[in-house]
Amino acid sequence: MLKLKRTILLDIVQGFLIGVGLAFVTILFILPNFYVTKVNGWTTMFGCGEPNNGILLRAACAVKFSGPINVPQEAMYWTTSTDGKGLALSGAHDYILHFPAGGLPPNNAFWSLTMSDAKNQFVPNSINRYSVGDRSGLVPNADGSVDIYIQNAGPAGHASNWLPAPAGNFILWLRAYLPGQTILDGTYQVPPIVEVK
Repeated sequence: MLKLKRTILLDIVQGFLIGVGLAFVTILFILPNFYVTKVNGWTTMFGCGEPNNGILLRAACAVKFSGPINVPQEAMYWTTSTDGKGLALSGAHDYILHFPAGGLPPNNAFWSLTMSDAKNQFVPNSINRYSVGDRSGLVPNADGSVDIYIQNAGPAGHASNWLPAPAGNFILWLRAYLPGQTILDGTYQVPPIVEVK
């Protein structure tokens, strides 16, 4: 076995490499949790996309919400990979996202709920539907509420409100463009995903 003699240079290199590794772990797994707001299983972050919001918040936003991020006044984002009880979302189960009457995401443009697999890729499905929203012809219930059926097989009698899920685990993204004031001030809460089977 080769044994290296300990030197100051070797200690500096080793310290540098350990520091880089710890910084990487901190940025990916620890830092985002300081900025995250989690309600009903949904995760969001306020301040993403805003100029001069600091390198740590920008790094946390980049980890949690990969891709281009707008300022909050342009768009707000929520994501979840769990139901309201904290269990992983899976196509082995059927779920409902129930918006009470008047409880759809307030906005001055549009909103959408998008499905992706565990690798954050669109989910191929028989009806080529990858998202639902205020422009997809959702049919409200008699009381004005809206149910979105999130499941692998089509729900009988509710095809217009069906967001097809893969057989395995999946992720949901909710986006509101030109969000309303209750979203911007943090009082709006996205309802939980509820397992029904």
